[in-house]
Amino acid sequence: MLKTTTKLLVTTALIAGITTAASAAEKVKWKLATTWGSTLTPFIDAPTNMSKLVEEMSDGKFTIRVDAANKHKAALGILDMVKGGQYDMGHSASYYWKGKDIDTLPFTTMPFGMTTPEQYAWFYYGGGMELMKKAYAKHGVLSFPGGNTGNQMGGWFRKEINTVADLQGLKMRIPGFAGEVMAKLGLTVTNIAPGELYTSLERGTIDALEWVGPGMDVSMGFHKIAPFYYTGWHEPATELQFMVNEKSFNKLPKDYQQILLTAMRVSAYDMYIQNYHMSSEAWATMLTEFPNIKVKTFPKDVMDAMKKANAELLEEVKKESPIVKEVLESQEAYQKKSREWTKMSDFLYLKDNL
Repeated sequence: MLKTTTKLLVTTALIAGITTAASAAEKVKWKLATTWGSTLTPFIDAPTNMSKLVEEMSDGKFTIRVDAANKHKAALGILDMVKGGQYDMGHSASYYWKGKDIDTLPFTTMPFGMTTPEQYAWFYYGGGMELMKKAYAKHGVLSFPGGNTGNQMGGWFRKEINTVADLQGLKMRIPGFAGEVMAKLGLTVTNIAPGELYTSLERGTIDALEWVGPGMDVSMGFHKIAPFYYTGWHEPATELQFMVNEKSFNKLPKDYQQILLTAMRVSAYDMYIQNYHMSSEAWATMLTEFPNIKVKTFPKDVMDAMKKANAELLEEVKKESPIVKEVLESQEAYQKKSREWTKMSDFLYLKDNL
């Protein structure tokens, strides 16, 4: 699939007038740091495939070395390393930086927010890219969509959640704004790097965690410790990110810039469909191969409490930063408009055909 995609991209590039003639004698070597370990498919595949596309489309003259987290040992330090110039690029998730800069929070996903098609439409045609550029400008970093997981599951719990009281006092790994919601409901919330999740759950450092979905979760073995698997609410369209040091980008010849932009966009979408396939396959076999897994939906009173906490926190965070306010209001307006079509095109189709 990657080779076929590459041929199509090269054809498109030629039609658009992208050539390597201007850079025939120039070779560029970049480094990219990821939050993910070297075996964490499909997250690690997005930057790896992007790097391959760049090399192929530049006829080997523009290469990007991808360093996984187990090499650079700073899984949650990607923004700082790209900002500081230790790496030309990074691949991570924007909501990991909310503690450093609240303006970066909304670009991954928001609880009860847009679905993946809605969010991609917002990024590329609804003003999202311009707002993301505005938010990252102070860091000297350019940020681009880096691959979507689609709707994530709500997490693995050691015990069944029947009431809001059952949540109180639990220690849970859950990043982003959803972590703020859970903290408001009485949980102790933490963010843990992907490579440490299973050990943290096994040792009792945490009582629950959310990761992604069955395609990535089951292979991690969380069900062996926490068998209650809840449906999602908190991350309906989790977009990873490519980060590019702005100075490094501006030094690139124009054709290399276009090659990079094209490779990032294609590899991001490929990660989305790859992850969708993985979850479809895993879900089809999960309950027969792992009968101890108990799939649950949070009770209505719990969901109502989450929605109430989310709404209250949104109003608070909008007061913290004018950029956050602008981004959230843009997302809310776009979701309200696009959701009507989502209902017609997806919801009613599924409702009438399940």
